[in-house]
Amino acid sequence: MVNLSFNLLLFAFFAYLIATVFFAFSLRKRKKETESSKTASKESRRGFVFASLGLLLALGYFITRWYVAGHPPVSNMFEYMTFLGIAMSLAFVILYFIYPSKADVIGFFAMPTVMLLIVYASTFETAISPLVPSLQMPLMLKLHIITTSIGQGLLAIGFAAGLAYLIRTIDLTTKSWKPRALEVIMYSILCFLAYSTLSHGFAAAGYEVEFQYVNEEGVVSEQPMVYNLPAIVGPNEWELLTEGAMEPWVSVPSNIEASDLNDLIWSFVAGLVLYWLLRLILRKRLTKAIQPLLKNISPQTTDELSHRAIAIGFPVFALGGLVFAMIWAQIAWSRFWGWDPKEVWALITFLFYAVYLHLRLNKGWHGEKSAWLCVIGFAIIMFNLVFVNLVIAGLHSYAS
Repeated sequence: MVNLSFNLLLFAFFAYLIATVFFAFSLRKRKKETESSKTASKESRRGFVFASLGLLLALGYFITRWYVAGHPPVSNMFEYMTFLGIAMSLAFVILYFIYPSKADVIGFFAMPTVMLLIVYASTFETAISPLVPSLQMPLMLKLHIITTSIGQGLLAIGFAAGLAYLIRTIDLTTKSWKPRALEVIMYSILCFLAYSTLSHGFAAAGYEVEFQYVNEEGVVSEQPMVYNLPAIVGPNEWELLTEGAMEPWVSVPSNIEASDLNDLIWSFVAGLVLYWLLRLILRKRLTKAIQPLLKNISPQTTDELSHRAIAIGFPVFALGGLVFAMIWAQIAWSRFWGWDPKEVWALITFLFYAVYLHLRLNKGWHGEKSAWLCVIGFAIIMFNLVFVNLVIAGLHSYAS
């Protein structure tokens, strides 16, 4: 059953890939979009079929893994990042039913994001393991984590639409900060892809290095810290246990998860190499290569889609990420709020999207301003999921 769940997820990945190709063809062939456009193109409908197939296969993975584990598979980074991708694809499928003639542009950005989340998730431990004590509450696990992920999936659709709007409307030939900022976004996306490729390559080679270190309590840890990539940064007061391995250049304080920080550094380095390799192949900025596909897209369409996705996703995220989370915290740790790093960043995410809706509804922040906020909001979500969850030690560190 475990192998079946992985195979279903693999097939889902390829279904999303095929959907992306069809959405790209749909954008390339589409005529100038008008408000009267009601019918989706043949390529767009085929893309939707494969996106729906990918969703069904991914849900099959989720159900079979749930059956084997005996609990919802959202308890570690592999499971949560995978489910976030599933939630995003579910949000897209629902959106397509509402806007069949306009959603191909969202599909072109959303499907690669879903694939990237799945690929990145696969770099973490995939084995099914027993729940830690604070997660051994099935009802709260369902309400808090699943609801939060669905909300984030909807907010991710807002990011996809916002990014499409910016690439479509910004003059990329100017020397202002805007084209550069879009390139930074593309580079950040490539960092996830490059790290995933690098991680799987070293894993296939069987690379593993162990360090003895001093933990937060000031004592030598009973379990060594394992690195799966060459060590650029080492743990607090490290001692290399693996002979012949590369020694770290610097060490970090005990409240930093050194191995995860090392992985992040490698992702930035590998992402930079991949980015410039693509620049050499394309002989232009990545956003300039994408922009021609969006020339017949109505900016008003993507602006409307991003707002509606966030308007729906915001209350769902607030319910799961704050309300249910505080109830769970009271049961698990006997307090509703404790200023744990992940709790703080969940609050920051909530406040940011609250400000977004306020500015849009009451201050008239439509179009480009709104799109930038959509992109920044999703960057905050990913910062919380990746950096805060992995690098900064806290009550949620078990997730890694």
